Amino acid sequence: MLPQTVEKRLFQMDLASQALQASSLIVVPTGLGKTVIALMVLLARMDKGKVLFLAPTKPLVDQHASFLQRVLRDRDAVVMMTGERTPESRMELWSRGYIVVSTPQVIENDLLSRRIDLAEVSLIIFDEAHRAVGGYAYVYIADRYRREAKSPLVLGITASPGSQSEKIAEICSNLGIERIQTRTESDPDVALFVHERDIEWVKLVVPRELLAIRASIEELLQIRIDDLNRLGASPLRINIKSSKKELLGLQASLMSSARVSANKSTFAAISLLAEILKLYHAVELAETQGPDALARYFQRLEGESLSRSGSKASRRIMQDPRFRQVMVALADLKVEHPKPAAARRIILEQIEANPDSRIMVFTNYRDTATSLLQFLRGDPAIRAVRFVGQASRDRDEGLSQKKQAEILQKFRAGEFNVLIATSVGEEGIDIPATDLVLFYEPVPSEIRSIQRKGRTGRARAGRVMVLMAKGTRDEAYYWISERKEKTMNRQIRDMSGDVLPRPEEGRPCRTQIEEEAARSEANAPSHAGRKRGEQIEDWAEGQRKEAEEREAGREEHIKEEASGTAAESSSE
Repeated sequence: MLPQTVEKRLFQMDLASQALQASSLIVVPTGLGKTVIALMVLLARMDKGKVLFLAPTKPLVDQHASFLQRVLRDRDAVVMMTGERTPESRMELWSRGYIVVSTPQVIENDLLSRRIDLAEVSLIIFDEAHRAVGGYAYVYIADRYRREAKSPLVLGITASPGSQSEKIAEICSNLGIERIQTRTESDPDVALFVHERDIEWVKLVVPRELLAIRASIEELLQIRIDDLNRLGASPLRINIKSSKKELLGLQASLMSSARVSANKSTFAAISLLAEILKLYHAVELAETQGPDALARYFQRLEGESLSRSGSKASRRIMQDPRFRQVMVALADLKVEHPKPAAARRIILEQIEANPDSRIMVFTNYRDTATSLLQFLRGDPAIRAVRFVGQASRDRDEGLSQKKQAEILQKFRAGEFNVLIATSVGEEGIDIPATDLVLFYEPVPSEIRSIQRKGRTGRARAGRVMVLMAKGTRDEAYYWISERKEKTMNRQIRDMSGDVLPRPEEGRPCRTQIEEEAARSEANAPSHAGRKRGEQIEDWAEGQRKEAEEREAGREEHIKEEASGTAAESSSE
């Protein structure tokens, strides 16, 4: 390593030393040098074989590769593998690189295609290790690694593994973790390096006229909820207060039932639930985002309803005259949501106090990022830019990896002073000089909340401000994330230093069929996931119609049988 490129802190060296003794999950608050800990472990393992450094997004991969090339003597030892490179060029990079930095999807693809193997890999670093659940690529890679490597060692790093002990245990099991090591901001050896971070929330009153629009959508939502509950096909009765997580869980349950039983009411329930989810989203936009975001969403629903391949749920919603009345009322609305004006006021106050400020605004929705950017452009003191993911959605074009990197560099340099980001800006992006993080809305996830807060207070004191619309799900989401964060910290403290059961030896890898399925999914276009809801609904609609046709056929057959029996009786 080049001299004087990295400040080594005692707690980092202690955690790295522990991580070299057994596969470990390191949990450290954002901004305290998780990557430096990974670097220390990496340097100690390089003489034993290749090192694989995985990160979930391309900007993070680029950031880690640039950091390693900057601090290591042999910068050519570091190679970066992304899906933008051809498979042949990736094979060449894999063979010559000592440290391979990559997204997990690329590695999974190349493992499934047998272009690479993990036999000679001495260490895998899983950045943002909390992602290692379900079918995420980290899980498959870790499984293959335990089976193939001669001397495997795993290092998972994260600031937020989650609040449920079961999920933390799942992450550890999936990655083959044997120990959990953690530090909090209150630990004596860490407190020296923690910068002050004030957290404030701003409560805003939503205009009555906008709440009336929300109430009208809720009436349409309630009608469909009542219809769904009356069907009796649902294993769970839902109501207007049910969370989106509960609705998605119900959707998964109904889909599972539909696969094993061709029940007409189950398919009807799936179709109704597709409408409920769309109207639920409209309610959330009305109360937390405002008329502009809601109008954009209505336009999208209308476009889907007119498209031949569009969503049938959108078509049914648009055919409802009561929904058309809501659209007319929204078009006539003369009031705005208070959030855009509040965001501008807070941003201008920060810039006035410190003209060199860097400000990050987080929002859940691309439409909001677009409309807020347009709203802020009228003030010469605000130089704002939108930062979203790579996928293009409808007419909303995503940002390429190159464009994302350019925007971040211009933000660091001060060409832009406000970065309006969706979730792509939450994980790991290192912008040390961010003075203010503004939540346009709270998030119910403790992981996302911690990631957002961690964008400030890294190199100097910072502020976090949260906009909350009073009497809406904003308030509920805020308290949910606060409660989950406290629970997570308690769980991690309790588990820290634990020696976990060793991962099962010889745990079976995927079957050939599973490998083929994974290969197909890995090679599928990235936008496929966005259409999953419509595909589920279309499938359910087709199945429902088939069930109706079968039922009609059975009824016709019964009638024929009955008439035949009657004719036979009369002839006798």
